[in-house]
Amino acid sequence: MVDLGYEVLPVDQRVTDWAEAAYETAGRLDTSTRRHGGTWFVGVDVLPNAPDGSVGGVPMPFAHMAPDWHAAQVSIVYDGYPRCDDDESEAAHRFRVNRDAAHMDGLLHEGPNKRRHLREPHGFIIGMALNEATASPLVVWEGSHHVMGAAFARIFEGIHPADFGDLDVTDAYQVARREVFETCRRVEVPTGVGEAVVLHRHLIHGVAPWAGDAPNEGRIIAYFRPIAGYADWL
Repeated sequence: MVDLGYEVLPVDQRVTDWAEAAYETAGRLDTSTRRHGGTWFVGVDVLPNAPDGSVGGVPMPFAHMAPDWHAAQVSIVYDGYPRCDDDESEAAHRFRVNRDAAHMDGLLHEGPNKRRHLREPHGFIIGMALNEATASPLVVWEGSHHVMGAAFARIFEGIHPADFGDLDVTDAYQVARREVFETCRRVEVPTGVGEAVVLHRHLIHGVAPWAGDAPNEGRIIAYFRPIAGYADWL
């Protein structure tokens, strides 16, 4: 985990039980609002889990890792991902196809020019598959958290953590991400029900274009990103 920035945990019955409960709950969600030509339901903060992460009374197996848990994202990718939205530029679409929409979580686009600011200082990211699918898996750049962590240490040098979110980090972030593409290995990380994948908060990751097998309901993964605070994030 330390060297690569991610780890796939082995099958655990507690994860299986939670995933099955979350799958049943997710099946009642309205997934009609989709992006990328109807091929991705983003599903941010839509799973009605309890603050301890449990769903329908089934405990969240990693509840001890954070004091409270937000409503999980339910990310559903469908056959054909990614198609191009009408309002999406060709360059943005090419990046999604050729670079898996590679990004670091917590940096939000803001304003007409989509400048990036650190608004969500996560402690870590954890994902659990809710159904069996190999199509459009998670993609990671191994060791990229070292590159990005060093870059942000330089970006925020001398700045009080409370002011991190005020800084436009767009240009420095893009330079560091290009270094990741040049120096870090791209790896696809499919996971099945009962497994969990843990990502370092600075890890560059994305979603592969559709290829492989999945049921008609799409590939479904639930993600949690507990907030840690700015000082801990850096």
